[in-house]
Amino acid sequence: MTVTARQVVERIGAHVGVPWRERTVDEFLAGDPDAPVRGVAVTMMATFDVLRDAVERGLDLVVTHEPLYFDHHGAADAELAAEADPVYAAKSAFVAEHGLVVLHLHDVWHDRRPDGVLTGVARALGWLDAERPDVEGVYDLPPTTLGALAAHVAQALGARALRYVGDPDAPVRTVGLQPGFHGFGPNRRLLARPDVDVLVIGEGHEWETGEYAADAVSAGLCAGLVVVGHVPSEQEGMAEAARWLADLVPEVPVELVPTADPFRVVAR
Repeated sequence: MTVTARQVVERIGAHVGVPWRERTVDEFLAGDPDAPVRGVAVTMMATFDVLRDAVERGLDLVVTHEPLYFDHHGAADAELAAEADPVYAAKSAFVAEHGLVVLHLHDVWHDRRPDGVLTGVARALGWLDAERPDVEGVYDLPPTTLGALAAHVAQALGARALRYVGDPDAPVRTVGLQPGFHGFGPNRRLLARPDVDVLVIGEGHEWETGEYAADAVSAGLCAGLVVVGHVPSEQEGMAEAARWLADLVPEVPVELVPTADPFRVVAR
């Protein structure tokens, strides 16, 4: 039996439990959606290394949470092509050469209830059973410290450049979790809650969320902020997607192709 990329999308739509947004980034970014699929690579970010890994594994449908060509809405694609940008040219040539089909799976996976990314990340952190039933993304944990929490998050999510704001010895019990990039408004609203000690995010603007967190710590209003890095903060959410898709697409292999955390810290 064979399956096409378009049929994979149809199955996602039929089983994800929420409608596709009228305006969405969830679409095919490259390749022929009606070509038979040999295997599915599910990834957080379709970097060149991920694409190479997918080809080596014989996986020609790449399901990526983030865009293929660096712009969330694809608005820069035409400009990159017109300028013959060398990175864009090399990457697009590789995709074409190997007949890859690339699907952007972002909005509907977040819209799913519970949020597919949040579920996978909380599972990896061991927090699934600690989530408050009335507030998505807020977890009541056994007492710990900010430093110990940051170390646990880094280890559990494979974050090699995690940073945090606050005193490492500050007591922590209730944690807000916002993987990826939510923006200052959602970050601020969780940090401002009197019942949230610390917020864990993927990334944020330092002059917005970073400054607000530093001021909140100085004012004695929270313990701090943990900045994981975008890729490691959502990787486990796509591991969740790979497990889910494997049941929907039994005809071919479905594998997580991890995206390496692109950032490192300087050894001192």
